[in-house]
Amino acid sequence: MWVCCALRWSRSAARLRPGLLLSAGRCSPAAASYSASAEPSQVQALVYERHGHPTKAIELKNLELTAVGGSDVHVKMLAAPINPSDINMIQGNYGFLPKLPAIGGNEGVGQVVAVGSSVTRVKPGDWVILAHSGLGTWRTEAVFSEEALIRVPSDIPLQTAATLSVNPCTAYRMLMDFEQLQPGDSVIQNASNSGVGQAVIQIAAALGLRTINVVRDRPGGTMVTYGGMAKQPVIASVSLFIFKDVKLRGFWLSQWKNDHGTDHFKELILTLCHLVHQGKLTAPTCSEVPLQDYNHALETAMHPFTSSKQIFIM
Repeated sequence: MWVCCALRWSRSAARLRPGLLLSAGRCSPAAASYSASAEPSQVQALVYERHGHPTKAIELKNLELTAVGGSDVHVKMLAAPINPSDINMIQGNYGFLPKLPAIGGNEGVGQVVAVGSSVTRVKPGDWVILAHSGLGTWRTEAVFSEEALIRVPSDIPLQTAATLSVNPCTAYRMLMDFEQLQPGDSVIQNASNSGVGQAVIQIAAALGLRTINVVRDRPGGTMVTYGGMAKQPVIASVSLFIFKDVKLRGFWLSQWKNDHGTDHFKELILTLCHLVHQGKLTAPTCSEVPLQDYNHALETAMHPFTSSKQIFIM
């Protein structure tokens, strides 16, 4: 179990301020419909019809592409990563589970191929990411509703665009929502090799926060748990609550999106894209994998000491 944590304190050692601890067990809408094709098709997807171990539940299938309606958008997927939440969904132990059969993947970037007659916010050639979870990004092509898509600049690196909507969003919201961090405050970071951990370091630097790798005993902190791949309980002593005034919180990006709506999520994405253009936010360490090599990619993604994010290239 790795832990990503951030703790704020005053520059002056004489007076300590409330802190922030970001913690994760090893890590981080509507389901899209499809129909399987009896004949080989140009459209391929990683499908699971039951919950279980990902390498046993996932199959590469040929699918028929849904017809494009008035508010639909035909998207060619370009790249899609494997995140801990993807693994949890396939295993059947995530907070939200799409209706089976389902296509794996909650994050990725695609390029618009064609649009329906009533589509106004995107056009062919645009890069788009998904606004909701459970729509299935591990496939070569798809038809999504316009409201399910967020346009992103096509001049940002492909890996950055493909990994923009989960880890960086989680990192940004945890840094902004639980403590009033000020420039010069320090962030304790114990998971710099994770996707969220790398994003915390970069975004913290962009906000003028210092990052260090030492956990110190500080009063008045807020511990925020954002993932639980290790499936272990979060343990805190009673003395931390009584004598240190430590607060325990949880963060789930999907819930944040449900509470704040798509428009606020789009604003968050635009903020992160601005950091990308400034050179202050880049993709985590990634290993590009063809969709056909999904078993190896899934096994690697589930390895407890993997520091490189597996990303499918379509």
